[in-house]
Amino acid sequence: MPQKSSAPRRSALLAELAVTSRRYMASYALFNQAVADHLGLHPTDLQCLNLLGLETEPVTTGRVAELTGLTTGSATRLVDRLERAGYVTRARDTADRRRVLVTTVPDRMAEFGAVWERLNGDWVALFDTYGDDEVAFLIAHMRRTVELSATQVEKLRDGDTP
Repeated sequence: MPQKSSAPRRSALLAELAVTSRRYMASYALFNQAVADHLGLHPTDLQCLNLLGLETEPVTTGRVAELTGLTTGSATRLVDRLERAGYVTRARDTADRRRVLVTTVPDRMAEFGAVWERLNGDWVALFDTYGDDEVAFLIAHMRRTVELSATQVEKLRDGDTP
């Protein structure tokens, strides 16, 4: 249950949250750019690899478009770049020869994962400072943020102005 607070305190907290969240989002974008630069990738390509690593099976370029929010044309160009960099391959679906599946290359994904592993230690140490309830709250917040972000992206792409 949310804790009650006075209107002035709530207003001050929300103002601080607005500033802090902008700094948080900017720091993540800059971190993402630094990791992408380190790997010689575009930030969108980096996040695509991240999302492909969560998929259990090869995917179509259409699925890449869904995962990234890109148009199918942009997703095709993204897959082209990842293929040239050796992170993915394309192959005809054996069950439906009309479909082309994008598959990650295990050795390259292991290299990709090794970079994240080297960075993970500091993140683990950060999260070790939180209790279980706080970690559960962070997980719930991140899930809700992912859902809200997807809705906001859809609105922006549909031409809805905030």
